[in-house]
Amino acid sequence: MQIWFAEHPLIAYVVIFILLTYVYNRVFRVNQKLPLLKEILLYAMMAIGAGILLVFQHDKLPIIQCLLVAVGLMLLVRVRYFVEARQKRKAAADTAKRR
Repeated sequence: MQIWFAEHPLIAYVVIFILLTYVYNRVFRVNQKLPLLKEILLYAMMAIGAGILLVFQHDKLPIIQCLLVAVGLMLLVRVRYFVEARQKRKAAADTAKRR
């Protein structure tokens, strides 16, 4: 996987940028929207950061793999919250039936 991404740097850059954007939007974004100029500046800075991470990826550090692990863990947490909410709804329905 490392070698393939080293041979295709544009694809590696796009993958890094998409994963960074996903992590930012799920973890660090506040509920309110930013003004348009700040939003553009933010994504421009993330594009620069993705370029720096691409250099690290090209130097044989597993940047894409680490971002994939982070996204996987975030998805695991979302599934856990979904299951917990489902269990709470089921427990609330069971207590309502007993009354």
